Amino acid sequence: MKILVLNCGSSSIKYALYNMDDKSVMTSGGAERVGQKGSFVKVKLSNGEKREIMHDIPEHTEGVKFIFSLLTDPEIGVIKDLNEIDAVGHRMVHGGEKFNKSVVLNAEVMKTFEACIDLAPLHNPANLKGVNAVSELMPGLPQVGVFDTAFHQTMPKEAFLYAIPYKLYEQYGVRRYGFHGTSHRYVSRRVCEFLGCDPADKKIITCHIGNGASIAAVTDGKCIDTTMGLTPLEGLMMGTRSGDIDAGAITFLEKKLNLDADGMSKLLNKESGVLGITEKSSDMRDIEKAAEEGDPRAQLALDMYFYRIKKYIGAYAAAMGGVDIIVFTAGVGENQTGLREEVCKGLEFLGVKFDASKNNVRGKETVVSADDSRVKVCIIPTDEELMIATDTMELLK
Repeated sequence: MKILVLNCGSSSIKYALYNMDDKSVMTSGGAERVGQKGSFVKVKLSNGEKREIMHDIPEHTEGVKFIFSLLTDPEIGVIKDLNEIDAVGHRMVHGGEKFNKSVVLNAEVMKTFEACIDLAPLHNPANLKGVNAVSELMPGLPQVGVFDTAFHQTMPKEAFLYAIPYKLYEQYGVRRYGFHGTSHRYVSRRVCEFLGCDPADKKIITCHIGNGASIAAVTDGKCIDTTMGLTPLEGLMMGTRSGDIDAGAITFLEKKLNLDADGMSKLLNKESGVLGITEKSSDMRDIEKAAEEGDPRAQLALDMYFYRIKKYIGAYAAAMGGVDIIVFTAGVGENQTGLREEVCKGLEFLGVKFDASKNNVRGKETVVSADDSRVKVCIIPTDEELMIATDTMELLK
């Protein structure tokens, strides 16, 4: 079975074609600057070769159409005919309370999904465009939606509700939803496979640390809490997002800076976080290098960044009554050795015994805690695309 995975953003389309007989990636890539001048598609072939192809992509249907043409291209294509594709799995950002698992997409499901647009006005419309583009280009091809928010739907009310008038939850759905759910679900399962243990009796803290970052508390394979909220802004300090902030500070700054809601959103989502503190970069590699060169603001950003991750690990260990496994994943979590070491310092009281010699590794499944550590600390590279492809295959079977 061949499954195409699509992740349609507001100005990008990422894709990967899987052969699910052996779960191999036949080809992958992404269209960037969709709807803008200078749009192009990056392609990664199965042999590791990379290509960059300039192509005018005014909107998502044209982008999906061009990606389809690349799949069957005589020179770099990997299939002879589009009919070899058995299904398309889509990353869908916000399913609200409507979806607690992946679903086959039909007219009824899409109508329900459209009702969630208010919760993710930037992302959900782009997801919708991707589904409609496939329907237009290949009518009748089965499509599956895999929702970022679905894994977190097992959170209890005491974890997901905000202490605001209850009617605002009833009327507008204002609550914590959480994101990166597909990643948290994948790594919490995969780490148990890797360690040879049953997730049914394990307390796991998964740390998805990238330019966007979130942590989840997973008990018996189910999420009981997560750091992101109604939107991906809440929780950890991130590349350009502030993370947790006093709501009173927001109204204070709106008055001082004479900002409207859109202006405040831009400040908190695009100009804050690591970028806001350093005023130089949102890339942790740049910040780490600057800190090594003695930049005090870069060091402050790192200290803030590490502290918040450590704080949430402690909070979630308390919420679960302990922790058995801590997982680091995503771009920063998988590759920044200093982050893992600094975050784990001081967690000895939880049963963490870190091994710095084991930690000298990037992007590889491994254990970085000592052999006699009661809590296992692991790196598990995330694979959201494989999770989407797997869900798609299982639903169609």
